[in-house]
Amino acid sequence: MIAWIKGYATLLIWMTGISLITFVGTIIAIPWLVVRIPSDYFSEKRRVRKLWASQHPLVRAILLTAKNLLGFVLILAGIIMLAIPGQGMLTILIGLLLLDLPGKYRIERWVITRPAVLRSINWLRRRARRAPLVL
Repeated sequence: MIAWIKGYATLLIWMTGISLITFVGTIIAIPWLVVRIPSDYFSEKRRVRKLWASQHPLVRAILLTAKNLLGFVLILAGIIMLAIPGQGMLTILIGLLLLDLPGKYRIERWVITRPAVLRSINWLRRRARRAPLVL
């Protein structure tokens, strides 16, 4: 085991560094993103507006491809982090939220309607002087 660790010391150092950066990044990014959700985002049963719909079709395609690619990379990184120290499940969840999947809004809305989740998110929004989420 020690020989294996010595053989992959550089890789382990890099993976640990990336894991720490991801951990700190999620601690900063999650509250920042939560307070920027419009308060009526989850008020409709179905998603009303499309992301970047007003953009030129080529620009929209590039942005959607980049967003989905980032989601896929985060899912892969999260799977790797399940085996090494890191926020594997949280990284996978963030990656899934970035992907365009059928029924994703319905699942997001179901999660947000859980009392503990809604209470926590509205607490963060209250601290940032934002209106609570309207369901």
